[in-house]
Amino acid sequence: MAAQTDSPSYSVRPATVNDVAAILDFIKQLALYEKEPDAVEATEETLRRNVFEKKYAEVLIAEEEVAGTEKPVGMALYFFSFSTWTSKPSLYLEDLFVNPPLRNKGIGKMLFRALGEVAKEKECGRMDWSVLTWNEPSIAFYTKVLGAKSMDGWQGMRLEKEGIDNLARLK
Repeated sequence: MAAQTDSPSYSVRPATVNDVAAILDFIKQLALYEKEPDAVEATEETLRRNVFEKKYAEVLIAEEEVAGTEKPVGMALYFFSFSTWTSKPSLYLEDLFVNPPLRNKGIGKMLFRALGEVAKEKECGRMDWSVLTWNEPSIAFYTKVLGAKSMDGWQGMRLEKEGIDNLARLK
């Protein structure tokens, strides 16, 4: 008979609608980390509708298991875009978050490994994501551990609701 262990083990799985509360909590924690706590407009309802019903995005959940109990400890929220240059889909990682006390335990690597499996399965030509320029620990992980390359020469652009509304007035 195998002895039950109290040391944690970690795994990654696709999120289900039952994970909506945990996903929203991760989003709020990420907003705090990124110094934008008041910017979160997401609700359980919008996540349920847009991720699980309309399927605009997908989420992977990292779980910690201790003594037979599993709890979410991180997530990767992603969606697909299309690259005209490769003529293939691209996996765009919108957000990756691991609970701060559990960082540097391999959970981020597990989430990226799972994202890589998704990208291969969908025959993606590449994976893209953005990182805040002041987030040096993440940049170091992306470049040194993952081998990611900075997209020098590119500047991110965005239109928010008012800007999208203004597009109707273009002549």
